[in-house]
Amino acid sequence: MSPFFASFLPGFALSFSLILAIGAQNAFVLKHGLRREHVLPIVLTCAISDAILIICGVAGFGALAQAVPWFETAMRYGGAAFLLWYGLQNALSAWRGGNALEGEGQGAAPLSKTLLTLLAITWLNPHVYLDTVVLIGSISAQYEDRLAFGAGAALASFAFFALLGFGARLLSPFFAMPMAWRVLDAIIALTMWAIAASLLF
Repeated sequence: MSPFFASFLPGFALSFSLILAIGAQNAFVLKHGLRREHVLPIVLTCAISDAILIICGVAGFGALAQAVPWFETAMRYGGAAFLLWYGLQNALSAWRGGNALEGEGQGAAPLSKTLLTLLAITWLNPHVYLDTVVLIGSISAQYEDRLAFGAGAALASFAFFALLGFGARLLSPFFAMPMAWRVLDAIIALTMWAIAASLLF
């Protein structure tokens, strides 16, 4: 195997496995994928954000938390506050009910508001920095071709979010039922609160 693929494939596998677990980003992409709302911009925003962070990690910026001691604390509390608020919105939606899968684009929130919410979910979550900048960045140092490792990790992010966002429509028949949306909203709310609790405690 060439040195490029000997570094590229482990980078792809590591990154894909890290983002496979459900989290704030994934839940957001899934929900909008089911509704077919702004799927392409959402997928690109998630993937490009991850790619930027992965590049920073591979480039050696993982020492930022040590260089700026207050950075981690500020991100942790800011992210927890936002996730608590976002979880509350989903909990209220689950409690009220009445949602069902509508046609593409019907009742969609404005693209600007959707992307601002997604950017907050992505960039205010310290777990994202731990996975991309710190973990992927530090592991990349073990490989001969760090650039190839980072490229594999970034491509995995593009592949995963594309599959999640555009593949969600396969579940559309199930989410035509209002109760299914109440369950999804409840799961998302609990996920947000669990992540917030892990940041705080």
